[in-house]
Amino acid sequence: MKIDYPAEAQIPGLRSLWKEAFGDTDAFLDLFFGTAFSPDRCRCVSVGDALAAALYWFDCRFDGRPIAYVYAVATAKAFRKQGLCRLLMDDTRALLAQLGYSGILLVPEMHLIGMYQSIGYRVCSYVQEFTCRSNGRPVVLKEIDAAQYAALRRQFLPAGGVVQENENLQFLSAITKLYTGDGFLYADGAELLGNADAAPGILAALGKDSGLFRCPGGDIPFGMYQPLDGAPAPTYFGLAFD
Repeated sequence: MKIDYPAEAQIPGLRSLWKEAFGDTDAFLDLFFGTAFSPDRCRCVSVGDALAAALYWFDCRFDGRPIAYVYAVATAKAFRKQGLCRLLMDDTRALLAQLGYSGILLVPEMHLIGMYQSIGYRVCSYVQEFTCRSNGRPVVLKEIDAAQYAALRRQFLPAGGVVQENENLQFLSAITKLYTGDGFLYADGAELLGNADAAPGILAALGKDSGLFRCPGGDIPFGMYQPLDGAPAPTYFGLAFD
C-alpha cells in the first residue's frame, strides 16, 4: 500500500473512482479536472496497481491563515471496510500540518458526522436552508464573474467566515451562475449572503416558481473543522460543492 500525490497516469483512475463513488457525469468531471484539480492538492491510496482511495482539497483562508477544504473523500468499493479512508485522512492531516495549514474543514453527509467526530473533527458552522416561492416582483439581478464575486464576498461574509477564492470560485462559476443585487450576493443553488428577504424577488428575476436557499446561521450542522495549530475555528463556511 502507498499513499502519495497522484501520478499523471492515475488521473483516469481518479475519474473512475469519483464516478463510482458519487455518480457524477463525465461533463461534470471535465469541469472539475479542468478548473479545480491540481495533483498537489490530491492524495490517493494505491494497493498494488489499483487506485483504492482518494481525496482532494481546495485552498481557503480564515483569519489570515491558510486552511484546507477537504472534498470528495472516496474509497473504491473493492477496498471498503479496510480502514483505508482513516489512513488516508491521517496521512493528509500530517501532510497539511507540515505544509503550514492552520486547519482542515470538510462538509460531510449527515450520517457521517459521527465518524468524522471520532477522528477529531467538530461541527464549527451551521446554516439555514429554506424554500420559498416567487413573489412575482423581481429584484434587479446583475450577473457577475468569479473575480467580482470574490471581491464582493469579502464584504458580505459574516464574522468568522472562510474566504474562498481562486480555484474555489473558478469551479463554482463553471457549475452555476453568480449574481449581485441591492444588499445581497447570490450563487445560484449554493449561497445567499446579505438580505435573505430578497429570495422571493430573486426567484421572480430568474423566472422560477420556487427554490431552495442556503444562508449563514440557523441550526443545520454544516462545516466540520480540525485545527492543526491551535487557532480558533471558523464559524461560517458557505461554498460546499455538494
